[in-house]
Order: sequence, then structure tokens, then C-alpha cells
Amino acid sequence: MDYFWKASIEEIKQGYFYNEKTKLFTCLICEKNFEDGIVYPMECGLSTAKKAIESHIEEEHISMFDYLLNMGKSYTGLTDLQKQLMRMFYDGHSDKEIVEMTKATSISTIRNQRFSFREKYKQAKVIVAMTELLEERRNSSEKFMDIHRTATMIDERYAISEIEEDEVLKRYFNENNELIVKDFPAREKRKIIILKHLTEEFDREKKYSEKEVNAILKNFYDDIATIRRYLIEYGFLKRTKDGKAYWVN
Repeated sequence: MDYFWKASIEEIKQGYFYNEKTKLFTCLICEKNFEDGIVYPMECGLSTAKKAIESHIEEEHISMFDYLLNMGKSYTGLTDLQKQLMRMFYDGHSDKEIVEMTKATSISTIRNQRFSFREKYKQAKVIVAMTELLEERRNSSEKFMDIHRTATMIDERYAISEIEEDEVLKRYFNENNELIVKDFPAREKRKIIILKHLTEEFDREKKYSEKEVNAILKNFYDDIATIRRYLIEYGFLKRTKDGKAYWVN
């Protein structure tokens, strides 16, 4: 489950959420769990689960601000220049300092950008409120499949309902997760659903060699190279430039 999209704004800001039933603190970035009531060893001594996950986010992901800032433009809507300015604002630089660092034409240019971000913030709050009200009125057939956060491009191909996703998986896989239809789908929506499903075969915290990736994919398709390439192209997996290591993106 991708907990990120189901989290509240406050949970996204803090980088984790707490499940009252399971007593688990879960990182929204990598989904690593810390169990409430367990004492965790840290460099400075022992720590509670809440403190441990906060330290985990800082050590492994730097900060939620950094993670959110580095999400694709399809999610943030920010240009590279706007992301640069957002970083400078976050780091506490004054308008005058930013003018000197970016060689902007004037302080008013930077001040206008600050104002623009504030206006976007107000617009976003209104959109969030309306969308939540809309979601509350939707029936199950209208709910969309979650889009993986590392999608390289988001367009109409991702307008997939949860019912469509379920129908495709039932068509291609049996209850034992064995492939029924051997031909890889050409339709984009089906392709995305299948790739997302295949990604679940990989451990999010493990790095794989190409041989190990091939061994997993071989259980489903003979054309391993094509499926492996699709997983990379669609942002489900990442790999080093030399192709020696793969991991869930």
C-alpha cells in the first residue's frame, strides 16, 4: 500500500503516520515501520519509536521538504527556477541575498515570487477542500488507482479506476498470482496496471543485481529485457548507470 497518498497534510509534513490498530509508525517515503513500545538503539542512546522514525527521516531522507521539493513537476507544478527559489526561501535567505545569488533583476521580483507562492498555497487549500468533499460523494466505481510517486509522466493513461485495475489483474493473473495471459498488453492502461503489480514482487529495501531482477520477471514473462526496460521507463524501478544494481524507485 502507498500510504503517502492516503496521509493527511500534517502527516505528509511530518513524514510518517501512526496506525492505532497496529501500533506502528510508518515512514511515508520508504514505508519502514517502527513499533510503538519498542526501544530503539541510537547513537545518542535509546529512543522511543516516535523519536526513532523522526531520526530515520532525517538520516535517510534529509527532510520531508527535500523529498517533496524533489518530486516531479507533475506533482509540484514548480519549474526548476521556482524550486530553486523555494529552497532559498526555506533556508531563510533574505530577498536581497537571493537577488545576489540568482542575479535576479530586483528585490521586487523575488518579493513577487514569495507573494505568488502564498497565493498558490491559498488556491491549493481550496482545491484540497473541494476535492475531499467530492471524494466523500463518490461511489467505489469512481475511485482511481493510486499513481506511483515516481511516475515519469502523468497523463490520461493513469485515469484508471480501482474497478478497472481489479478487472485487469483478474484477467491476467489467477488467485495464486500465476500469469494467465502470456502476451504483455499493448494498451497503456493495462501496461501500467501490470507493471505496478509486478513491482510488488520486489522488496522495497533491497538492491537487486540484473540477474536477480531477471529471475523474478522470468516467473511471469519470457521477454525479460522488455519488461525490465518498461519498469525503468515508467518509473517503477531505478538502476545504476552501469546496470549492476536495481531497486524499487
